[in-house]
Formats: sequence, C-alpha cells, structure tokens
Amino acid sequence: MQMLESDHQAGQICKSKKRLFMTDVVNNKAQHRYELTVDGHLAATYYKIADGVITFIHTEVSPELGGQGVGSKLVKGALDQVRADGLKVIPECPFVKAYIEKHPEYADLLKK
Repeated sequence: MQMLESDHQAGQICKSKKRLFMTDVVNNKAQHRYELTVDGHLAATYYKIADGVITFIHTEVSPELGGQGVGSKLVKGALDQVRADGLKVIPECPFVKAYIEKHPEYADLLKK
C-alpha cells in the first residue's frame, strides 16, 4: 500500500493536504480490468485481450478521487504490466490514449 499526498484547495482561501491510501495496481483477469483501490474507492480500467493485443475500452475513477492523479497512477501501473507481459496496446479509451500521448515512453506499446 502506498500513500500519495495531494494538494486540494477549498476555494482560494485555505489549502490543506490530504493523504491517500492506495493499493498497488492489480490485474483482475476475471473482470477484465486493472484495479487500484484508494481510500476504499475502486478505480478501474477495462480491457479486452486477443492475439497479444490489449484494447483499453473504458476507465472509471470515482468522483471522490477526481483530480488527484488516481487515473494516471492506474493507467501507468496497467501499462507497466502490459509492457512486462509483452503485449501491444490499442487505446480506445480516451483517457488511456491521452495518457500515452503525454507520456511518450509508452508509445512503443501502441499496436501499429
């Protein structure tokens, strides 16, 4: 389990730090999704897999976790596992596609 500190502004008056308690990213093969649990909330990116290619379909992060980098940590963990498994990626999910565009170190995973 990891802790992530994030800054959250309440209006423009005060600033507080909140600690998030996160699990590691896990591949739940039975549900066809990579999962990350944060403060009791599940974030997940769903996929289908065939012929050495993983297609990311949809990513969900609960509203309570929005804007705290949870989706990015989830996708990074998923892509790291995909690389280790020797798979290629088709990012149908706009969030996964945008993440790869912002992080060119994952561009080599894209199915050509």
